[in-house]
Amino acid sequence: MYTSEMMIALIIQIGVIMFAVRIGRRIVRYLGIPSVLGELIAGIVIGPFALGGIPLPGFPNGLFFVEKLAGNMAVSPELYAFSTIGSIILLFSSGLETDLGLFLRYSLAGGIIGIGGVLVSFISGAALGVFLLGYSATDPLCLFLGVISTATSVGITARILSDQKKMDSPEGVTIMTAAVFDDVLGIIVLAVILGFTTLLVDKGGSFNAVSVIGIAGKVFGIWLVFTVLGLVFSKKIAAFLKIFKQSYDFSILSLGLALMLSGIFEAYGLAMIIGAYVMGLSLSKTDIAALIQERLHGLYEFFVPLFFAVMGMMVNVRSILSRDVLIFGAVYSVVAILSKIIGCGGPALLLGFNLKGGLRIGTGMVPRGEVALIIAGIGVSWGILSELLFSIIILMTLVTTLVAPPMINIALRIPGSGAKKDGMMEDSASASWEFYSDAIASIVMDTLLNNLKAEGFFVQMLNIDDGISQARKGDVVMSIKESENTVQIETLRPNINFVKMAMYEAIIELHFTVVKLKNLSYTDVLKKELSEMDGAVPCDALELIQSNCIVMDLKGETREEIIAELVQHLAYKGKLDDYDLVLHDVLQRENIMSTGMERGIAIPHAKTEGVKETAVAVGIKRTGADFVSVDGENTRIVILVVSPLKKHTKHIQFLATISAIFKDKKLVDSVVNAKTPAEIMEIFTGRAAFRA
Repeated sequence: MYTSEMMIALIIQIGVIMFAVRIGRRIVRYLGIPSVLGELIAGIVIGPFALGGIPLPGFPNGLFFVEKLAGNMAVSPELYAFSTIGSIILLFSSGLETDLGLFLRYSLAGGIIGIGGVLVSFISGAALGVFLLGYSATDPLCLFLGVISTATSVGITARILSDQKKMDSPEGVTIMTAAVFDDVLGIIVLAVILGFTTLLVDKGGSFNAVSVIGIAGKVFGIWLVFTVLGLVFSKKIAAFLKIFKQSYDFSILSLGLALMLSGIFEAYGLAMIIGAYVMGLSLSKTDIAALIQERLHGLYEFFVPLFFAVMGMMVNVRSILSRDVLIFGAVYSVVAILSKIIGCGGPALLLGFNLKGGLRIGTGMVPRGEVALIIAGIGVSWGILSELLFSIIILMTLVTTLVAPPMINIALRIPGSGAKKDGMMEDSASASWEFYSDAIASIVMDTLLNNLKAEGFFVQMLNIDDGISQARKGDVVMSIKESENTVQIETLRPNINFVKMAMYEAIIELHFTVVKLKNLSYTDVLKKELSEMDGAVPCDALELIQSNCIVMDLKGETREEIIAELVQHLAYKGKLDDYDLVLHDVLQRENIMSTGMERGIAIPHAKTEGVKETAVAVGIKRTGADFVSVDGENTRIVILVVSPLKKHTKHIQFLATISAIFKDKKLVDSVVNAKTPAEIMEIFTGRAAFRA
């Protein structure tokens, strides 16, 4: 019985969390705040210390109440296990996105800044624990405060740099490079700290220098061995996975390898996420890395927000609002911000940047975000962090993630170059292309990225919500952003010609594809498909036809004149928001490929932003007009369909229904010979009833 009740509660809890995180994300995106904070705050709101503790039918103590806490966790072990899978998927994806070539190529500058940020942040965080808590510097609690301070969420910075057109500035490139080191070094430090914590537990709190060095060497050795083996045998691992052929199969199995390696790392006293990151890093340079990310995106969207919500649910609202937590959290936040500015900005001054450049780099490394939450969750699961300290860490993460965007924007707006010498790096340049629709922009973007991958570029999605990607190969670095119907690319000025040529080739490739598709549709496919339609389609779409939108005697002689006449009729009946836009979109669609069908039927149509709802106009041209139809006959019945561009409609269903029912030549003659709109409506109504 207990198992059944537990499963029921778990299923309902996950369902509630799914809604909560989506609502939270929508709210914070509207406010311009990173979505991870919306998921975290949603967890706080519905958690056992807030709404989740309110009695409900069947849940007398609240939906998320846990009778016996597991260690310091305020959620059930089953729900926490689900969230752990989310953290593994997140770090596996981070490993897949890591540009190992960039890591090695820019090892000097990026390494110095990354090491500086990690060292200063770690020492500052640990020292704060010593000062405010009164513990020794080797206490696991102080060490965890230090390692959490080292985290960086570069996705937030990437969005701001892209908005300010600074992604490929000297500071932008340096931040992206240092962030790679930050991730790798942070993982290593976490592994050593967990090994050190295990040593303290095994030794009962006593240790010496030799044992400390020994455990650090052991932990680092395990990480290094698995990482080296993974990189050496990465192609063989990929080849093994591809035995399963289907991309969804080998993508899921790659996650299976990440889960198994995570378990092995946990068994050796290291965190699961380290094993997940190592597996992702091992596959990052293979030809299936990008495909794995794409195929696992659905799982990512399910499990990762669940993880952040669970982290929020473990925050005691009363604790986080207490005087001690607010003071400690405020001090910790200030220390975390300053440590990154000093630790990353300071070394930048030795690498050709001035104070402005150092400030920009330092503030760019401030956001903590996802990684800090993962490490905090590990601290809770290991019993290291108390409820109060977990609340303090959550507060620091919220503050650093919220204040980072305005700080970075202010630093970027300071006039002047961030480099000591103007020739340190070339000026950045940008180019943008505006396309007819969002769909076309997405297709062009995908084609461009695929072509760059074929050229040997490492392509990384930096911020999926804002459509920001980065491509790197050697000294050529470009940031690519898709926003509605526009694709914008930023790069260094010497590379702008390459960028324009790459975009030109992508557009030409798509043009040839469209030409081939057009020819194929006319010569081989369209007529065959039309002849094979059997009318077995839903006919409720015919309800879109209204008698007041039927024109019994079209005056136009050409297809352009007839289309304009029907669009004008819809405008007169109040069906359109923008007559000119609708007419433009319909004619543009008609010029791509004629909508003249067989047996004297034409269905000019388009999806457009000029209407809010689907509108249909029917026109009769008894003498016929040339619509360049498939069978060469003149068109006598013209049915115009326009639907909103960004809304679910019956557009295609209506087109299919009309194409199917007018296979009946008698029906065509009946409509043409009808005397009034009411007669035509009776014909369509009878046809729909017959089909139904």
